[in-house]
This record gives sequence, structure tokens and C-alpha cells, in this order.
Amino acid sequence: MMRILAIDYGEKRTGIAVTDEMQIIASGLTTIPSATALDFLKDYFNKEKVEAVLIGDPKQMNGEPSQSAEAINAFTQKFTGQFPDMQVIRVDERFTSKMAFQTMISSGLKKKQRQNKALIDEISATIMLQDYLSRKNMF
Repeated sequence: MMRILAIDYGEKRTGIAVTDEMQIIASGLTTIPSATALDFLKDYFNKEKVEAVLIGDPKQMNGEPSQSAEAINAFTQKFTGQFPDMQVIRVDERFTSKMAFQTMISSGLKKKQRQNKALIDEISATIMLQDYLSRKNMF
């Protein structure tokens, strides 16, 4: 099997998570500057077999697009232009940052470590991916 990769795109940083080859476990891969995301992904796809890419779809509580939707949609268009054969799945990313922060607290990370926004982005991508895997494996 091939991996599934998740992208938590932000204007400054992008968190990336990936599954194992059996698509059972989601793990944080890295956080990179968003300006380098497409180059990073091109290099990663040359090294690893990836079946699909999840990209967060930011929404407000009422279901309307959030403020960051425009930037993420622009990134998604660039991504599909550069990787036209890659399956892209948009997933709801509401609350992933809050869940990531709560995970950091539950894990016993010190306050200074919890202020690491790059780690929050990576954990957010991991949460999106694990949630997708959980729903996918239900059927």
C-alpha cells in the first residue's frame, strides 16, 4: 500500500503528517515554512509512494469558509497544478489546533514547549489524518 499525507496549511507554517505504508497510524512528519511547501512535497513524493493528500478545509462554526480559506484554496490550486495525478481530499479542520494544544497539555509538555506553534501545526495535521483514517476504516 501507499501512504496518505495530510497538510495543515497556514500562511506562515505548514504542518505535515503521514501514515505508515499500511495506512494504520498517522504520525507527524514535520512543519515547514509555507513558502517551501510545494518544493518539500515534490522531494517527498520522489522518495515515498503517496496515494492521496488531505488538505484542511477551514470553516467557521456555521459552515462558512473561514478567513484562511482564501490562502488555502490558492495553495490547493497550485498543488493540483503541480501534482495533477495526486488525489486531493479536502477535510474539515475545525478545532484541530485546539485539539492539538489540548494534546500537548495531556502529554505533559511544559508551558514553553506548548508555545511552539510549529509543533501545534504538525499535531493538527496528525489529528486530521488520524480522524480521516478512523472514518475510512469504519466502512
